[in-house]
Amino acid sequence: MRIGFVGLGNMGAPMAANLAAAGHDVVGFDVAGTTAEGVTVASNATEAVSGADAVITMLPNGAILRSVADELIPAMAPGAVFIDCSTVDVESARAVADHAVTAGLLAVDAPVSGGIGGAAAGTLTFMAGGSDDGFAKAAPLFDIMGQKAVHCGASGAGQAAKICNNMILGVTMIGTCEAFALADKLGLDRQKMFDVVSTSSGYSWTMNAYCPAPGVGPSSPADNDYTPGFAAELMLKDLGLSQQAAEAADADTPMGQLAHMLYQTFVENEGGLGQDFSAMLPRFEKRGRSSD
Repeated sequence: MRIGFVGLGNMGAPMAANLAAAGHDVVGFDVAGTTAEGVTVASNATEAVSGADAVITMLPNGAILRSVADELIPAMAPGAVFIDCSTVDVESARAVADHAVTAGLLAVDAPVSGGIGGAAAGTLTFMAGGSDDGFAKAAPLFDIMGQKAVHCGASGAGQAAKICNNMILGVTMIGTCEAFALADKLGLDRQKMFDVVSTSSGYSWTMNAYCPAPGVGPSSPADNDYTPGFAAELMLKDLGLSQQAAEAADADTPMGQLAHMLYQTFVENEGGLGQDFSAMLPRFEKRGRSSD
């Protein structure tokens, strides 16, 4: 395929490079001027998507996606597929899909899970929304960039799945960090704590695969001074999207709401900006029961 790729950031660049390495003709563009290995650089976004069979975007938020889509969709060939891999609000995903379909295109919203490491290794999980035809055309590309793609439903369903997944992730990480901080104060060895919880009813991805305690469990950002694998500010963004969606859907999500508040305080007032989202553990370590 000829693929236009707009958004060659920390995630987009390795994804585009994997497509190029698989033999596709990939033309990319990023407003920051970043590039990716094997990808031809276009002078603007419209040039990147001209004549493409598939266009992939990886952008920061819904407002930027809407703006970029307004620019790209008129330049795309009828029958091409517009694949947005950004994590954005459900309303923006659906609006862009409607615009694309009206213009005679296929549209898929396909946010990802797996982080920068998964993007580089080609092991991402894609949560896709859109028509059967759109998903079928995008699926071979998902196979190159990731290890799994789930067609979750109509347009917007991919974003809904990502938002719900990451709300669970944020809430679970806070609970895991709280438990380690409590274990410390109770005099329980962290390794013993891990040995019990990781094989008992408290096991979770945040404990077993991404343990926030340095030197415990498999290697994780905690073992690298909390250098981000998934930054706290990105978790804050996703939790914000979850609460925006919950408000729109009239859903009661008190734990998601509290997690959003805690990450907002952590990122904005407690030095969490630029740290991994698991750095909540040292945050809780410093606090007592009566901390404000």
